[in-house]
Amino acid sequence: MSVYINSSGHFLPGPAIDNDEIEAVLGLVNGKKSRLKHKILQSNGIKTRHYAIDKQQQTLISNSEMAAHAGRRCLDSSYLAANQVEMLSVATSQGDLVLPGFGSMVQAELDLSAVELQTSHGICSSSMMALKAAFTNIKAQESANALVIASELASRLFKHTRYEQVSGNEVDFNAEFLRWMLSDGAGALLLENQPRKTGKSLRIDWIKSFSHADVYPVCMSVGMPKASDKSWQDFATYSEAEQAGALLLRQDVRLLDNIVSVGVNGFLKLQQQGLFNVAEIDHVLCHFSSAYFKSKIVDMLDVAGVQIPEHKWYTNLYERGNTGCASIFIMLDEFLATHALTVGQTLFCMVPESGRFNCAYMHLTVVE
Repeated sequence: MSVYINSSGHFLPGPAIDNDEIEAVLGLVNGKKSRLKHKILQSNGIKTRHYAIDKQQQTLISNSEMAAHAGRRCLDSSYLAANQVEMLSVATSQGDLVLPGFGSMVQAELDLSAVELQTSHGICSSSMMALKAAFTNIKAQESANALVIASELASRLFKHTRYEQVSGNEVDFNAEFLRWMLSDGAGALLLENQPRKTGKSLRIDWIKSFSHADVYPVCMSVGMPKASDKSWQDFATYSEAEQAGALLLRQDVRLLDNIVSVGVNGFLKLQQQGLFNVAEIDHVLCHFSSAYFKSKIVDMLDVAGVQIPEHKWYTNLYERGNTGCASIFIMLDEFLATHALTVGQTLFCMVPESGRFNCAYMHLTVVE
């Protein structure tokens, strides 16, 4: 049983925000401009991004609403009606509510009836986990189709008021780093057990992932205070957790370079297993969070003797920003809209995640 990506869609909230406008939206922490912003933006290369909050830090659209918009756009470009969807598999780093699961909220927004439901919770690679769940469900002939959606609304974590609650106003580099890296958006893919009636489809040849949580400590998190493994739920009150900085989104930048070696090693492992031929890869879609990491990945592949020419790499990071787990779906949707693919061409997708170093990979072939 083969599985095909037959349609895609994405949604980005509000207008594109350039680098000079970021603090006007997220706000100045304690009324002062950031001394780190320029350095981090220079490294990541992002020029514009989208936020689901306005300049008063009010939420304009919820995470589940963004997911539903992407899902509808995906279905609108397919031959499948919403009432024919058999499975809904969704991913996010943080839903609008702690409970219930994000999938339940998205299902309600889409008004889908009696679907099999799956929620994948994690960071960047959670979208690939949601995709793998849908892929294997169809392979097992449990469902004929599945709508897979990934959505992120990170900006609510970056309001200046979040940082101003920290005791002593001590906002460390690890807590501020991601404020200039992440933004909002949603992407969706429709999987079916047959190719599209007309046009081209992407056959999913395989999806693989390798987690290294047994080797590396936590690198990206919400819920841990600085220099502690204490949970935000262990504090006597939520306000105490906030004062300790436990509710800030943190990135341990000392560990971050490991993501390159972990991602490349997984790539080489799959090659050694004979799952693909590097010379036959026509396009590479890699979710890297920064231009800095792309150059590192390319250099390490070259050292390993696995050259993939620059013209084969595609990214929309610099215009769309880093939308976490939604990035790879948004990227694939925009890639399909801007490239005239021919039957037999192959796409290699890679999503390295720094949460606790899980890396996911996918191989696609264009069919008619």
